Amino acid sequence: MPIKIPDKLPALSILDEENIFVMSEHRAANQEIRPMKVAILNLMPNKIETEVQILRVLSNTPLQVNVDFVRIHANESKHTPKEHLDNFYRLFEDIKDTQYDGLIITGAPLALMDYEKVTFWDKICEVFDWAEKNVTSTMFSCWAAHAALYHHYGLNRHLRKKKLAGVFQHSPVDPKEQLTRGFEEFFNVPHSRYGYIEKSDYLSVPGLKIIAESPQAGVYVVASKNKQQVYLTGHPEYDATTLDEEFQRDLKINENAPQPENYYIDNDVSRVPHSSWRSHGSLLFTNWLNYYVYQITPYKLDANNIQAIHPDTQI
Repeated sequence: MPIKIPDKLPALSILDEENIFVMSEHRAANQEIRPMKVAILNLMPNKIETEVQILRVLSNTPLQVNVDFVRIHANESKHTPKEHLDNFYRLFEDIKDTQYDGLIITGAPLALMDYEKVTFWDKICEVFDWAEKNVTSTMFSCWAAHAALYHHYGLNRHLRKKKLAGVFQHSPVDPKEQLTRGFEEFFNVPHSRYGYIEKSDYLSVPGLKIIAESPQAGVYVVASKNKQQVYLTGHPEYDATTLDEEFQRDLKINENAPQPENYYIDNDVSRVPHSSWRSHGSLLFTNWLNYYVYQITPYKLDANNIQAIHPDTQI
């Protein structure tokens, strides 16, 4: 079954051209099943591009998913038209009395900034705490993953001197883990970050479980054992050209910016790269929606029922 998104959202026509099954609000009005309610807190500057990428990896689930796009404040964006934000986004303040089956929090271009110096740090911490009471399972991506791990468990990231950028081979840790069900023994994931958390730090927290990792890129997927939190340090949602676009932007700032590894065909930056991670990305999000959300979420969404399925959550 498809994801349901607003009729005039630009991603609707883009995904339709790619033969990806999406459903407009008008068409979905006649559906009688209980859809999954998923909020996407989009922290990226170019919100339209990020919307398309996330909706693409959500699209292959057999579940119907109703999506709410959320932003953390009402500030104007340099990269996204105000009309788009006004038409398709809700402020966190307007949804914080609502419960969701799932929540996705994207990364943000804040790689080298101390958490407490982020202008919306207090607000994002409020979101992290709100999600524990009001969301069955939350997926944190890249910067949001490190920020949430710091907030929830005190795990602080380290910063590389050189950006980790490229496509790296990974392996699932536990063959019986539901989140990686159906994965190959080895699979590729793009990474683009300075931050990392030592594997030993993850292992020091009894409530966390390492799901997948890479010899080069380190720990990739971590989840809380009660399934309420999933942390991704890579970008399975990336388009084939996203790393190239980031590399070109980095070159304008630093002519010695590191070239993404294992990415360009024959290591030639003039040759358009191909995606080698899209099937894994779709399966990861499908497994999350199925096993970490749909299979355990209460039919009647309210804070009491969500708390009942996560009795060990610290509130």
